Amino acid sequence: MVGDIVVNIHNPDDIVAARKAGHQLALDLGFSLTDVTMIATAISEIARNITSYAGRGAVRVTVAEREGRKALVVRAEDDGPGIADVERALEDGYSTGRGLGLGLPGARRLMDRLVIDSALGHGTVVEMWKWVPARG
Repeated sequence: MVGDIVVNIHNPDDIVAARKAGHQLALDLGFSLTDVTMIATAISEIARNITSYAGRGAVRVTVAEREGRKALVVRAEDDGPGIADVERALEDGYSTGRGLGLGLPGARRLMDRLVIDSALGHGTVVEMWKWVPARG
C-alpha cells in the first residue's frame, strides 16, 4: 500500500503533481473512476487556493482512519493570511479573490468530509477525505 505522498505547492505545475498523486492513490485503493475524478478535482481546487492566497504550502495524500473507517485523506497546509470567516468561505459564490468561489464549497461537495482550521495571520489547514470503498 502507498504511504504518505507530500507535494510542495509553489506554482501551477505543483497543482498538477498533487492531483496526479491523489488520482493514483485513489486508483490503487479501488475507487470508481467517477470518485477518482472527484478526488483529483477536489485536490486541484485546494492546491489552487494555496497558490492563489498563500503563495506556497503543501498537500499530503494518505490513507488513514477517520471516524472509525478507512479513508483517503488529503491535507493541505499553508502559512498564508488565513481565512477570516470559514463558514462564509464555504458558501457557494463567495470569494475574496478573483476566483469563482467554487474552490472550498466545490471540494466539500466532491468529498465525504471537509474540515478547515484557519486563523488570521497563521495560515490554513484543509483536511478532506473520501471513504475507501469496501472490497467486493
